[in-house]
Amino acid sequence: DKESRSEWEEGYTKGLDLLGVKYEERTQPFQGASGVTHPLIAESVTQFQAQSYKELLPSGGPVKTQIIGAETPEREAQSQRVKDFMNYMVTEVMEEFDPDTDQMLFYLPLSGSTFKKVYFDATKQRPVSRFIAAEDLVVPYTATDLATASRITHVLRMDENQVRKLQVAGVYRDIELSADYEEESDTVKEKIRQLEGIDKTVTKDMHTILEMHVDLDLEGFEDLNQNGEPTGIKLPYIVTVDQGSGQILSIRRNYAEGDPAKRKKQFFVHYKFLPGLGFYGFGLIHMIGGLGKAATSILRQLIDAGTLSNLPAGFKARGIRIRNDDEPLNPGEFRDIDAPGGDIRNSIIPLPFKEPSSTLAQLLGVLIESGRRFVSIAD
Repeated sequence: DKESRSEWEEGYTKGLDLLGVKYEERTQPFQGASGVTHPLIAESVTQFQAQSYKELLPSGGPVKTQIIGAETPEREAQSQRVKDFMNYMVTEVMEEFDPDTDQMLFYLPLSGSTFKKVYFDATKQRPVSRFIAAEDLVVPYTATDLATASRITHVLRMDENQVRKLQVAGVYRDIELSADYEEESDTVKEKIRQLEGIDKTVTKDMHTILEMHVDLDLEGFEDLNQNGEPTGIKLPYIVTVDQGSGQILSIRRNYAEGDPAKRKKQFFVHYKFLPGLGFYGFGLIHMIGGLGKAATSILRQLIDAGTLSNLPAGFKARGIRIRNDDEPLNPGEFRDIDAPGGDIRNSIIPLPFKEPSSTLAQLLGVLIESGRRFVSIAD
């Protein structure tokens, strides 16, 4: 499943450079060339994040209630109680809801798809709504949505103590796990670490846990028809695997006990920036990434042209000698020249650098305007 979306990961990884978080030190086409990134993508992402945060997390709380059917004083009072309690839960008790939603709204316009996992946490003894980045939720290439996907894999990273807590709580099997596992390379995670300025260190107590929501026909737990015979229909389960040791930590049914239809429980919520053509949504990287790249290229050319025209270089005749010729001239300074005779202008030829192009500057304005117009439509 991961291999099938490798092209999506590659495009997303390259697009993260357009954020301009990290300044690029460049030696081409000359030492000290501009490495600035145009903030078109960063500006658009921040604008969307700020607007949507204000809408989704207002000061009074995000939950509103609606009475369906006849309104009575009792129902209105019940509606108000539900609203007040839910807002208290979301804003006070579920402490991760606000920061996770805030971070999700930054990721969403970049990757085009982000996820929330909503479940009851056995260790915290309360509901949890966690943000999951698109790179940590893997689905088959045939999937069209989460409800009908035959397999959903949530990649979790836990330290030894977290795994042990879940083992003691009875959530995972109490077995010995190997911690000496080298995590496979993840291009998206590596790029995010690079942009944050963080280096990955060698840790022996980290585990990569694969929580797989799959349909299985398990021997001894088959789906039976009215005559008590196996139908061969696969039933929904959650299988948790420790990737390092390959050990299965738990297998749990993913439908309500006694449910004759055996409907799969949904833990994940999929948010899309733009619907896109398949399972994953389109983000600003996909839609105006080319404009951002072009704006960055033109901006660097304009800055480099200004640098070269302000600091001219050129050729001088071999016989001419200039005192301290490796030091740049300061304003108002006249420097001694030993010329073997003739006009100095015949011995020194500056390279014909042009001023920054007004046409390029106009083109940059057009690109920025096109990008901002698209973002305003998307908003």
